[in-house]
Amino acid sequence: MVLARREVGRESTPAKEGARGTAVRLALIAVPLAFFGLFFAYPVAAIVGRGIKTDEGWQFGRIGEVLARPDIAEVLWFTTWQAFASTALTLLIALPGAYVFARFEFPGKELLRALVTVPFVLPTVVVGTAFLALVGRGGLLDELWGVRLDTTVWAILLAHVFFNYAVVVRTVGGLWAQLDPRQEEAARVLGAGRFAAWRRVTLPALGPAVAAASLMVFLFTFTSFGVVQILGGPSYATLEVEVYRQTAQLLDLSTAAVLTMVQFVAVGLILAVHAWTVRRRETALRLVDPARTAHQPSGPGQRALLGGVLLTVALLIVAPLAVLVERSFDAPGGYGFGFYRALQDAGAGGGTFLVPPLEAIWNSLQYALAATAIALLIGGLAAAALTRRGGRFVRGFDALLMLPLGVSAVTVGFGFLITLDEPPLDLRTSWILVPLAQALVGVPFVVRTMLPVLRAVDARLREAAAVLGASPLRAWREVDLPLVRRALLIAAGFAFAVSLGEFGATVFIARPDRPTLPVAVARLLGRAGELNYGQAMALSTILMLVCAASLLVLERLRPDKTSGEF
Repeated sequence: MVLARREVGRESTPAKEGARGTAVRLALIAVPLAFFGLFFAYPVAAIVGRGIKTDEGWQFGRIGEVLARPDIAEVLWFTTWQAFASTALTLLIALPGAYVFARFEFPGKELLRALVTVPFVLPTVVVGTAFLALVGRGGLLDELWGVRLDTTVWAILLAHVFFNYAVVVRTVGGLWAQLDPRQEEAARVLGAGRFAAWRRVTLPALGPAVAAASLMVFLFTFTSFGVVQILGGPSYATLEVEVYRQTAQLLDLSTAAVLTMVQFVAVGLILAVHAWTVRRRETALRLVDPARTAHQPSGPGQRALLGGVLLTVALLIVAPLAVLVERSFDAPGGYGFGFYRALQDAGAGGGTFLVPPLEAIWNSLQYALAATAIALLIGGLAAAALTRRGGRFVRGFDALLMLPLGVSAVTVGFGFLITLDEPPLDLRTSWILVPLAQALVGVPFVVRTMLPVLRAVDARLREAAAVLGASPLRAWREVDLPLVRRALLIAAGFAFAVSLGEFGATVFIARPDRPTLPVAVARLLGRAGELNYGQAMALSTILMLVCAASLLVLERLRPDKTSGEF
């Protein structure tokens, strides 16, 4: 009888542990699910519902009517082909850089790695402003050779390469640095040429990373807003820009709702393919220490490749940023701080602001800090839940967390206005509305930064803590937290940077007396006059410096500086 009882106890233990694990996972998921349901799914569904539902019921036929319009078909076509063109051009320009950062050692490498990542954390409004200072009316190319590229597709494509260069260098270069070069050398010993060995050995190994980087670049360019809004003029519009135009300018919620649904479906497909490529990347390769693969460039070919990459970085990354800074000091009375001093005067912008534009800096810092705290709480709970096995439900939850990166931020912002306007959630006049919208964009970066580290924590450490009587909360505090503290700081830095630069939703919900930096820049660029233009350049420079400082701090915190994960 005693033996039988012991066997029964042993058989019931796994079931109890499984039930306990499920309960813990559901508890961790509950808060993120409630947050995304209330502040993401509800506003988006409300906008779509108002657009295609009338007193007579759902008007699904409206979808076909909108998509059949020639102007909408043109927007869909431009959105798609420019995303493909931007992705191809980014791969063409950035893959040599990925190889150089992965396999070469040279002075200033770490500083240059941080520099090429600066555009990625910059708000798209600043990216557009930087290229406007370089290729726009009165820009450097216009002054030197009379060449203007603004309102052309080339300005948009180059700005997209500028913004996404780091995605390819980090994602592909991080994996390339960990591939064992002896495999390619063995193929060459067996008679394969240099290119044939690379094509047959290295390229297939890099395939998942290249695919993942390509999909992320395609996602960011497919949903591009600030860059196209500033550089495209009235001639070019992506889906995101057209949603903004239909919502804010034409008040055509029906058309905006259809375009939002189209973008939602497209983004869902892109994220599904991206998740598949990431899973392949995680399981298909056996990697080595990156320190074993890097070497000094030798021979004229490798030195020429390094020189070409450095020249590309100088022209594509450094030049737009340098011109942006130069234009911020080029005041009418000569070089100086005239535009910066004008930021202290509310009337200097011709009635653009109710408060001095300089206050946008303090507003943005306050909003970004609050958004970072929210993103760390929601993203930390979500990442902890995703470390536990949960099948399709957990994978679906992971995909849900990534949707704010691709779903129209314009729709989310406008949705906030029409849904969060009644008690107990009447937040339209509350300052917290902006951080909530910014946190939606910050959460995916927190999850993607913390998840690999949390998954690397040995589960036996948690089990040992539980055996010794620790509760799940205490086990997390005393086991997981010390191991993931640095990743938590990195996640906070990324959440702060992306919150600081959020524009699509904030442009709808930021109060006129409390504008953020990206909103202030866009308003100044939307008004004629040299003073407005100069103040926009000055604010963009300030925003760029804050983002760059955040990134340099992140680089010093990164435990593995060759990692391909953001």
